[in-house]
Order: sequence, then C-alpha cells, then structure tokens
Amino acid sequence: MTDRFDLIRFSLLPRVGGMRARNLLRHFRSFSELTKAGGIDLLKVEGIDKTLAAVIREAVSDEDFLRDVEKEIARTKKILEKKDVQFVTYLDNDYPEPLRRIYDAPLYLFISGKLPAPGQPAIAVVGTRSASTYGKKACRRITRDLVAAGVAIISGLARGIDTVAHRTALEHDGVTCAVLGSGLDNIYPGENRTLAQDMTARGAVLTEQPFGAKPDAVNFPRRNRIISGLSMGVLVIESAEKGGALLTAQFALDQGKDVFAVPGSIFDTRSSGTNKLIQSGSAKLVRDAEDILAELPLASRSRKPKLPPPQLSLQEEQILSYLDSEPVHIDALAQKTGSAPTDLLVTLLQMEFKGLARQLPGKYFVKEAGP
Repeated sequence: MTDRFDLIRFSLLPRVGGMRARNLLRHFRSFSELTKAGGIDLLKVEGIDKTLAAVIREAVSDEDFLRDVEKEIARTKKILEKKDVQFVTYLDNDYPEPLRRIYDAPLYLFISGKLPAPGQPAIAVVGTRSASTYGKKACRRITRDLVAAGVAIISGLARGIDTVAHRTALEHDGVTCAVLGSGLDNIYPGENRTLAQDMTARGAVLTEQPFGAKPDAVNFPRRNRIISGLSMGVLVIESAEKGGALLTAQFALDQGKDVFAVPGSIFDTRSSGTNKLIQSGSAKLVRDAEDILAELPLASRSRKPKLPPPQLSLQEEQILSYLDSEPVHIDALAQKTGSAPTDLLVTLLQMEFKGLARQLPGKYFVKEAGP
C-alpha cells in the first residue's frame, strides 16, 4: 500500500510536475521503489525522457536530498498533529472529484474546514482587487442569489471581488471556500485572516502549498487552476485585460467549464477584460444569478430527456478502452492502439462531439461521462 506522504516525496523531485509524479507513482507504487529504479526503468514511465531520468536518478541517489525530503515529511506530520488541518491526497477517497478530473490536478491539499458536500454545485466568483462600487454591488447580488439556490462559492481570498464574494456567502449562511497561493499559516492578504477563520465554520480554506510557503507571485497562477477545478463554472466580475481573473477563466475553458462575465462600462479599464470575454464569445453575459443557474448541469438535467447512447465505431471502442479520468497523451494512445496519431486525432475529435472524450492542453485526453 502506498504511503500517503509519498506524494509529497514525489512532488519534491526536481523538474517533476503533478502529471509526471502521478505517472511515476502508478509505475513504481512507492517512493522507496523509485529510489531502486535504474534509468531503463524510468524510461518506461510516460513523460520521462533520458535527460529527466538522469535528473531523477541523481536526486534519489543524493543522500542530502533524501535527508531533506524526510525532514520535510517529519515537519509536515508534526504540524498536522498540532493543527486542525486535513491532509488529503490524490489517492484518498475524500479527494474532491471535480478536481481529480482536471489536467495537472494537485497531488495533495491541506484543508482547514470542510469542502462542499459531494454533488453540491459550486461556482467560482473572481475579479479585480480594486473593485468599483458597481462591481461590488453586482457581486453581492449575484452571490447572494447563488447561495440562496444552494450553490457553494469558490474564490481566492484576494482583496476586492474575492473578499466580497466570500463575505456575502457567509452573511447569507452559504458555503464558501478559498484557495490560497501560500501555506495555511501565511494567510494573504493579512487583513483577511479573520475572514479566513470565519470561513472554516461554513466552508474551507485550502492550498497545495506546504506550511511556511509565502504568497509568492509564481504560486498564484497555479492556484487559479484549483479555483476553476473545484467549480462547475467561473464568474468574472470586473477584470482588466491582463488580470489574474482572466487566467482563472482560461483555466476553466481548458477544463471544459462554463465561463460567465458581468458586463461593465466601456470607459472603465476594470471591465475591459470582462467585456472582451463576452465579445469574443468565451463567456456568457450575466445580468443576474438566473443566467448562471440556467446553465448548470444540475438545473438542466431534469428538463432534458435522456438520449440513447451514441453508436461507436471499432476504433472509438478501442480508444475508449484506454481512456479514463487520468489524462493520456496522444503518443501513448498511438502506441497502445497501433494507429497513427493523425488518425487518432480525427477519431478523438468525433468522440468529443459525442461527449465521450475531452482534449486537454498538450494533446492529453480523458474520458468523459457521456452526453
């Protein structure tokens, strides 16, 4: 049985991201087995080339590196014993399912509080840190009505729209969760420490960053993929054209989620990004919560008659047998099926139209539940 803390060990390997770490874990089953592996064994793992195999071999052969890894594990365990914090890994049954389905899902999470119940719809509400009176008013009204409909609110605890969304959810007895770009012991911004504490009573504050991690700028783009990953859709309320909220919206689009945007003044740069999302067709224009609720799968599922399952070709059936919730690269599918990648891409496009498969960045594919 895999040690849950092995996921931290794998994450500390140099130049190994979440996807490669999961591939290594599936192949070797434990970090201990990885330390015994030779270069040839490493090359059998998807995503590991000769250069990276050499880097990994050097790391797991370095006693100082291994000692530092175990110090980090011991430090984390000690903190978890003292704090009321959950350590949830990708291997655990209580890992959030919506997050498990995204590309580059975090290997583990540190959670203070409780995530939304399985099946509860969630919408991310994000926007500028320098919100206007109009933006705050729109955020309060839409968030209030989403909460009244039983929707959980996900955001990033930043100043501005994030803070308004969290506070409004709490004021109306709703569930709200904040995803940090720092460790749980480094709440940022500092003025939101009390808000974060209040949120743990009716929701959660969570992060993939270790204890002690500072709110470095490099952490926030990766944080945004978790915000969208936990949500059924992302609502953007005021954002400049290069705002961080637009990055969250892009993650949502890459993950196959809906993006919604509140239109704003053409004279206010704080609305230039949201207006552009709407103009480009990337986001649905939102006037009130009903515009969002009408698009949620839970709202529409009861109104639509169940469709018969689509007819599959032999190649589609073959491809489907190799797909699941874990992303698979097109080259790996080509090797398994014996088909050329160009032929597979044509078939996979047809499967996307049928709701059977979904393409992720980097020519990775996952199985969809179906139409």
